[in-house]
Amino acid sequence: MKKDNEINQITEGVIWKQLLIFFFPILLGTFFQQLYNTVDAVIVGRFVGKEALSAVGGSTASLINLIVGFFVGISTGATVIISQHYGAKNKKGVSDSIGTAIALSMAGGLILMCLCALFAEQVLILMDTPAETLKDSVLYMQIYALGLVPALIYNMGSGILRAMGDSRRPLYFLITACVVNIVLDFVFVVGGKMGVAGVAMATMLSQYVSAALVLYVLNRRLGEYSLHRKNILFHKQYLQPMIRIGLPGGIQSMTYAFSNILIQSAINSFGTDTVAAWAAYAKIDGIYWMLMNALGVAITTFAGQNFGAGKKERIKKSVRICMGMATAITIAMSAFVVGLASPLLRIFTSDAAVVEVGIRMIHIISPAYITYICIEILSGVSRGCGKVVVPTFMSIIGVCGLRVLWLFLVVPSHKSVEMVCWSYPLTWLVTSAGFLLYYFFSDIRKKTDKSY
Repeated sequence: MKKDNEINQITEGVIWKQLLIFFFPILLGTFFQQLYNTVDAVIVGRFVGKEALSAVGGSTASLINLIVGFFVGISTGATVIISQHYGAKNKKGVSDSIGTAIALSMAGGLILMCLCALFAEQVLILMDTPAETLKDSVLYMQIYALGLVPALIYNMGSGILRAMGDSRRPLYFLITACVVNIVLDFVFVVGGKMGVAGVAMATMLSQYVSAALVLYVLNRRLGEYSLHRKNILFHKQYLQPMIRIGLPGGIQSMTYAFSNILIQSAINSFGTDTVAAWAAYAKIDGIYWMLMNALGVAITTFAGQNFGAGKKERIKKSVRICMGMATAITIAMSAFVVGLASPLLRIFTSDAAVVEVGIRMIHIISPAYITYICIEILSGVSRGCGKVVVPTFMSIIGVCGLRVLWLFLVVPSHKSVEMVCWSYPLTWLVTSAGFLLYYFFSDIRKKTDKSY
């Protein structure tokens, strides 16, 4: 009989407790990740101006989401492979997968850094970034690009730790980096009067702190799974399934971000007040997305380890439990954001025109959060089970494709901020319906095959 400390609680323990144990550290971690950008926005909005707020939270935020989101999507392939091998107790598979994942993050970070530095200005111009914010937007992107390698290393490393059931240390690292970011924001922006450049430098330097911490743990604190320098290379037998599983997620993330870039371009056409309102609302809206992201990561890892262990019934039960959690959280968050719309927006700006536009945005998008939950939970389960192609195409067509059609066919003839905002709930509703049909008729509920 196994001792308690030898039991993998994710594959053996009470399901709802394990989901919550995993959920809360991820939630707090996502909260502090969101705090990075939120503090940046508050400080530049209050101490520099609405133009700086637009530069930090407008087109640049959409472009960063496109760049980083693509790699983070790919990195889910590494998380799934590692969690499956860990659940199956394949020690060599875990060790070699970790080395491959870190090599992938380093190479990917270098490539993305070069692309960002070379083409950021051209892309921002194509996005119709307002002329009064373009210079600061380009400056922010160029400095931010210098931190892309450590940013991807941290995201990959924290994903590796979570795949092995450790969701606490990534949280501690993120809290540390967030504190560093906040302190440097005040030093560079409030004290040093460096404006947008100061915010970018604070964020970039804090990325190096989080990467250094995660590399230390991977190298020194995982025992037989510890990362060694000689093992940081591409192991073909693990790289291929990582790419096979992760690439659809990367493409999905990229198309999401691309559709948001098109929306940002539409928002840009309404002027600086609307761009600033969108930037402020994005930070408020981010509270909900960090909750959903935490549930998505939790269910992906839970499904991955139980898939590796061949425990189909635990996966099916976890879906029901996680959907219930998501529904309760969504109803509460919709009420919170709609009920406190004006005070929340005034955290970022005192400009009455900006606040008025932001309230109009909130009243359309936030009540419709409930239409999104099936996408996050059911796609997370699918990823954990290695089923990624169909859910990816469903998301691309249902969310991104329909959103683009809405922007090009409907918005031009009914041009308003409200009409742009309606693209979100309508596409969420259609895609959620598709995911429900896919889940109930796919083989996720009928069988689990241990194919890595």
